[in-house]
Amino acid sequence: MNPSSLRPSITWLFISFLVIYSLYSSKLILTKNHNQNPNCPITTSSNIEQTSNEEKALNAVDSNSNSNSSSPPPPPPPPPPPSTNSSPSEQDDTQTKHVVFCIAASSSLWENRKEYIKLWWRTGETRGVVWLDNEVTITRDEGLPDIRVSQDTSEFEYTNRQGKRAAIRISRIVSETLRMGMKDVRWFVMGDDDTVFIVENVLRVLSKYDHNQYYYIGSSSESHIQNIFFSYAMAYGGGGFAISYPLAVELEKMQDKCIQRYPGLYGSDDRIQACMAELGVPLTKENGFHQYDVYGNLLGLLGAHPVTPLVSLHHLDVVDPIFPGLNRVESLRRLFESVEQDSASIIQQSFCYDKKRYWSISISWGYVVQVIRGNISPRELETPTRTFLNWYKRADYTAYAFNTRPVARHPCQKPFLFYLSSVKYDENRRQIIGIYTRYKEAYPYCRWKSDSPEKLESIVILKRPDSSRWKKSPRRDCCRVLPSRKKSVMYLWVDNCRRGEIGEL
Repeated sequence: MNPSSLRPSITWLFISFLVIYSLYSSKLILTKNHNQNPNCPITTSSNIEQTSNEEKALNAVDSNSNSNSSSPPPPPPPPPPPSTNSSPSEQDDTQTKHVVFCIAASSSLWENRKEYIKLWWRTGETRGVVWLDNEVTITRDEGLPDIRVSQDTSEFEYTNRQGKRAAIRISRIVSETLRMGMKDVRWFVMGDDDTVFIVENVLRVLSKYDHNQYYYIGSSSESHIQNIFFSYAMAYGGGGFAISYPLAVELEKMQDKCIQRYPGLYGSDDRIQACMAELGVPLTKENGFHQYDVYGNLLGLLGAHPVTPLVSLHHLDVVDPIFPGLNRVESLRRLFESVEQDSASIIQQSFCYDKKRYWSISISWGYVVQVIRGNISPRELETPTRTFLNWYKRADYTAYAFNTRPVARHPCQKPFLFYLSSVKYDENRRQIIGIYTRYKEAYPYCRWKSDSPEKLESIVILKRPDSSRWKKSPRRDCCRVLPSRKKSVMYLWVDNCRRGEIGEL
């Protein structure tokens, strides 16, 4: 056969093979893509079989649940926690109307203790209740909170031989106040009748926290032994503590049963903390709540206050009047004159140095100025001096829950004290003018040749109000010595520290 006659046949045979190969390859590709993409709308017999099996399983579950309809349904999901849709920075600040004060009082001490409440209570603004053990005589327009008698607690067991049954009554005050049904409450603040609050600073501290969450806010005792006996995790009731509204609701539900589980506890605040432990809520510490479990002179503590708002003062019947020459109520009234001018800065410490006269100067604004001969480092000046005794009346520097230092390491370094005598706001200069007068007392003989602060009669401190200071990171103010024409008067300026300004020796 002629090879040239076979050429067309071979060509067509080759073309046929190419077509068949192309069709086969395309089928493989489609099948592969379908296996990789389960969403492909191609239905196979295996898919139909699988769908049928799933439907049978679902039908079996439905029929099983119908046949067991008499059995209890599964438990519902747990309720959602309090709203967390807004953070504290997104909320409006806590106002006076949002806080309810719960004050524990005794009818036998009422006539004296009510004078402390009058100092800080604002009729028509602050909200709260004084809870007493018995009825007392009330004078109309006396400027006091609502006064009520606590419920009977004789059914509760109390076995502590050193304490008093009143602890059970006092521990239920927050719950009793909650049951009154006040509206628009964010916080309940607990305190004693001898506790003085700086209301504006209460609001400043509480505004940092989300009131929709569970918060138990307060502070420990100044006495290390007290904290060991009770708990470092406990907020001391005399110094005051705050409970957010939703936490108060949970506390009220379980508190009576909780109290029955702790008949041997001493006081009311440790009973509150025991219930908080059962609720799983820890103490959030704010150092501005002051229990003041000390005796004597508070100068060392108030003269070196930590960098935090002053929220409360307690045990005012135990310590000396904070201003010499005045009684306790008069002393606090004078302190509140400064509170009215700049509550955020009250008792805040600042210090500077008069390098010409070789003096160290420590200011507790609105209270006292201490002038000391020689250079005392800032690290020492910010440490409280031991002008007080421990709660167990021992001069033991290891018995405190914070660092302390001696009043003076050298006779020549005994501080010269200048207490606030008057304060006013100058509208023209837009600044606060405070006059501090020297407290005249005996001083040991000093051989140093340097100038003595005893030549000073008064110190004038100039300062601008700073209501927003606690919305910034905490920092002490800086102090500057101003020129003076009189040797008997020193002028000081207290203000926010400038960039790069430090309290150097």
